Amino acid sequence: MPGPPAPKNRPENRSGGDDPQLQLIPAPADGALDAAEEALDLLLDSGRSPGEVLVLTTGERHPWAAHELSFGEASYWAQQDTAEDVFFADAASVDKVTARPVVIVALNGGDDVAARTLPVARSRAGALLVVCGDPERVTALLGAGV
Repeated sequence: MPGPPAPKNRPENRSGGDDPQLQLIPAPADGALDAAEEALDLLLDSGRSPGEVLVLTTGERHPWAAHELSFGEASYWAQQDTAEDVFFADAASVDKVTARPVVIVALNGGDDVAARTLPVARSRAGALLVVCGDPERVTALLGAGV
């Protein structure tokens, strides 16, 4: 079964190829969110604009997303549209997220969710896809055609 079509608003891929550069950060499922936050901090410290970054979780929602959703769905999704800050979403919302130059995925949930999320995350990443999770699990998922 082919993956979802690439979004029309996909940012330019700076690596010159069709797929974004892939970076794997080893982390256990219960540490994937922390690893994703560290990766985010490093990207921002290196000069990435917050609006260039999307952070996805495959398990528990990122605390910032939960906080922002407490103000309502419309307000939450409006933040994605303005692209002024990092946008945090969970796997249940992955089909609604728009492309950003950098996508960070915290594999803090089950394999089925990760297997569905990674292809979409790859299609939304313009230049860099950062995956935080167990290396063997990521390799198995990527080896399965993700």
